[in-house]
Amino acid sequence: MALLSKKENNDGEDSITDFHFPTSKKAIIIFTRNPELGKCKTRLAATVGDEKALEIYKFLIAHTVEITTYLKADKFVYYSEKVHHNDFWDSETFRKKVQEGDDLGVRMHNAFSEVFSLGYEKAIIIGSDMYDMVTQDIENAFEGLSDKDFVIGPAEDGGYYLLGMKEVKSAVFKNKIWGTDTVLKDTLADLKDEKVLSLTEKNDVDYYEDIKDVEAFQPFLKDLKTDK
Repeated sequence: MALLSKKENNDGEDSITDFHFPTSKKAIIIFTRNPELGKCKTRLAATVGDEKALEIYKFLIAHTVEITTYLKADKFVYYSEKVHHNDFWDSETFRKKVQEGDDLGVRMHNAFSEVFSLGYEKAIIIGSDMYDMVTQDIENAFEGLSDKDFVIGPAEDGGYYLLGMKEVKSAVFKNKIWGTDTVLKDTLADLKDEKVLSLTEKNDVDYYEDIKDVEAFQPFLKDLKTDK
């Protein structure tokens, strides 16, 4: 089945239409923030500064591209503000859309709903800032959905870095204080009657403390003067 959709240009205007041909029953949804100075990784920037925070975020995006490009699943990138056509995300590999909704829960709900409306049977959402995550983690999550209803990847900060499902369950996107250490607990409470696979806990990158001892980030921190 081919599905007609519109492409959005860098000015936010609709241009030519194109057809979407699903190539898999699996979809990976990647939420990304537009990498702009002073607008990304603001909690990290409080210590390392806006320029280094932007460099680090671009490094994390590149890592996310690397671990998702060859997944055997259709790939959707949802931008926080507007679509960029010539960037890290190859348009031949990643279908590009814009997040819609007033908070993170609504935006995730809308993304899952849109993907399932296209005929996919399994969908997983991740962010674009998890250096600890590798391709195998995502493959394990898809495999887990073969006999589980949901898959969740717990983050050390009390949130989650991955959420997978076979149909939308609206409750997991509601009544959460997003960005706090209660998100994982509250989400698991919503799923208490479901078959859930929990993946290995991993470290999210939000603060300087999350990366200060990680070798991969040392080139970004070598000239940093901080007592934090």
